[in-house]
Amino acid sequence: MSPKLNNMFVRALTGIVYVALLVGSVIYGPLTMFLFFALVSAAATWEFATLMNRHNGLELNRPILSIASVLLGGAIWCYQMQAATAGQLFALYGFTMLYLLVSELYRQAPNPLANWAFSFASQFYVAMPLALPSLISVGADTYHWIFILATFVFLWVNDTGAYLTGSALHNVFPAKLFERISPNKSWVGSIGGGILTVLVSLVFAHYDPTLTRLQWAGMALVVVVFGTWGDLVESLLKRQLGIKDSGKVLPGHGGMLDRFDSALLSIPAVVLYFIFIG
Repeated sequence: MSPKLNNMFVRALTGIVYVALLVGSVIYGPLTMFLFFALVSAAATWEFATLMNRHNGLELNRPILSIASVLLGGAIWCYQMQAATAGQLFALYGFTMLYLLVSELYRQAPNPLANWAFSFASQFYVAMPLALPSLISVGADTYHWIFILATFVFLWVNDTGAYLTGSALHNVFPAKLFERISPNKSWVGSIGGGILTVLVSLVFAHYDPTLTRLQWAGMALVVVVFGTWGDLVESLLKRQLGIKDSGKVLPGHGGMLDRFDSALLSIPAVVLYFIFIG
């Protein structure tokens, strides 16, 4: 097998396993959904801290930051499930953040302010979004797994539609979406991906009337816009660090941040959208 075919095979296999794990854990129940995103959050937070340490000369505490990301996800999940342990988990998360502040007094690191800044950035940019799926789907007596699954389906459809539309029409409509950050993204591709995603949202509306067609279409547009921005934000981060991939944990797909970059902005945006529509 040629290297190119081998890479395509590895990429396809990794993608299938990733989709199967995500879809299976989300559909099976709220606990498996939480465990999946807790694992992803810990791995992505570790990866973010590794990048900052390696390329920015920092000394972020990777184990503590990864544990904190799981505590945050667990606290929000328990709160949604109305479990008595939610308060204790929020308190543990708060103490973890306080530890990160106080520990810099004793570490004698060359740049403690940057360590503080990027430690809290890891929680805001990575851990917090990956802790929020519970707010979208989990309730004390209900579990609307369709909402978090739809969020990722919309992301996948948007990416596929943007790629296909951009590949087919880039010569006719060559205008770039954000050439400074991502030279391959075009306006026509983004529009094509958005239209296809809205059409798919109507399929969800047909089978799940919890939201109206207009609300489903609005959710799709929110995912399209913020998912695209999420991709661009991570591209900006990698460009600033001078790297191509955020890691190698997913063969053929790069790192965890590469795989979940769009979700890091779209999940919080969907939460805010649901609050807005009531």
